[in-house]
Amino acid sequence: MNTESIENPGGALNLPSVQERRSLREQVTHALRAALVAGELRPGIVYSAPVLAGEFGVSATPVREAMLDLAKEGLVEVVRNKGFRVIGLTEQDLDDFTEIRELIEIPATVRVAETATPEQLEPLRVHARAIVKAARKGDLVAYIESDRQFHLGLLALHGNRHLVDTVRELRSRSRLYGLNALVSAGRLVESAEEHERLLDAMIARDLESVEELIAEHLGHVRRLWAQGD
Repeated sequence: MNTESIENPGGALNLPSVQERRSLREQVTHALRAALVAGELRPGIVYSAPVLAGEFGVSATPVREAMLDLAKEGLVEVVRNKGFRVIGLTEQDLDDFTEIRELIEIPATVRVAETATPEQLEPLRVHARAIVKAARKGDLVAYIESDRQFHLGLLALHGNRHLVDTVRELRSRSRLYGLNALVSAGRLVESAEEHERLLDAMIARDLESVEELIAEHLGHVRRLWAQGD
């Protein structure tokens, strides 16, 4: 694979700011993972810790530590004396991820719709609306983070933490390169609004609509993965 080493990227990356709530290492790891899923960090490019540190406004040490954490997760690989390269995904990988997510999330979401109360579901509306807000701003990293909070929060109501952990890992390994295309076409808001429609169907216990909406949503995700390099 041809690689391009970035010492001074031509344009600023869309990385979220780091705050004081968690350790810098945790914050940077979390932010880099979101940027990776959003497609801000691309396969075949070597990213140096000092350059990324400059984007965050922090020292290079927590960035190196964060990248090593992502390397342990199999999301990036170390390029000796240069930095870190995002590991690419094959079409088969994407098909496999989609199949697993469909097998897990469709029945789990329907089950939550059957058992969860409106009082349990309604707090998820904050995240659903945050997804739309991020879509309107074209903030892909914020979009991914709010989407993560919505779906993992929804699945947490199932009561099986191993299920949630599995979906969290699958999401962290995904790449949504097609989000930029949706922003350019003005269609990201339309996609974002699917979340509130799903939530409304769940609160109404319209199980047929819930199953259709979550299946359609996961299908959209796969198509976004396909709009990569």
